[in-house]
Amino acid sequence: MFVGQNVRVRALLIGIIVILVALTGGAVGVDFGTAIYAEYRLSRTLRAEAGLGFDPWVSILGFPFIPQAMRHRYAEVEFRANGVDRPIIGEASFEATMYSIDLTQASWLVRPGAPLPVGKAEGRVIIDSTHLGRFMGINDLLVEAPPKETNDATGGTTESGISSSTGLVFTGTPKVAGFTRRVSVSVDLSMTGPDNTTLVFTATGILTGPATADRTVPDDKLDAVLAAFSKRLPGQKLPFGIAPSREGARGSDVIIQGIAEGLTLRLDQFTGS
Repeated sequence: MFVGQNVRVRALLIGIIVILVALTGGAVGVDFGTAIYAEYRLSRTLRAEAGLGFDPWVSILGFPFIPQAMRHRYAEVEFRANGVDRPIIGEASFEATMYSIDLTQASWLVRPGAPLPVGKAEGRVIIDSTHLGRFMGINDLLVEAPPKETNDATGGTTESGISSSTGLVFTGTPKVAGFTRRVSVSVDLSMTGPDNTTLVFTATGILTGPATADRTVPDDKLDAVLAAFSKRLPGQKLPFGIAPSREGARGSDVIIQGIAEGLTLRLDQFTGS
């Protein structure tokens, strides 16, 4: 008799557990699906507002999603758009991250034109070595972090994922009279101009040894070679008009980054225009 009761109790408990798991799984599925829909709508709105020719990548971070939407506040949202048409350089990639976004005036689907007060925002412009090389007239250009950083335990970048701005290694074949050999040059990055939107490349010397082209330059060609790697690239506005605070390399890309707090942003400001 007791055995029969135990079997029935065990069966009842298993049934309750199955129901709870099903309900929990269903709730997670609904939350996940709602988040995907919100990301899709936000991506479409950003495309239209920023005048992009494609849907950018959007991720609304934090789980569960639905309580965030009900509180009218997202913890963190990331945006990425590759291959954005840009004057002079041809194209670049844009990344932005918003933290603590107030949706009171925007709704959880973020209406077009709605103001978005944020606790903090990060903006990045990424220029790959292919487009940078075309701009410089060095078609085989390769960009690397400073040697002192590529040899340390961080893997060539600081905690932010971006190298320092001094001593980057630019390797390529400059088009200067009488010199057509691949060389490695030490280059410093900086920002200047009235709006601090001109990226300046300053070549400081020829690099030789391991992990370089390991080629010297004759004294009578040195100034011309360094000049080929020294350029000024204007018009580099960050997403949402955030002021730049760091320049460096990540992989073979040059990155300009800015971080600001206590802003009110709009999606049409994404490309900085």
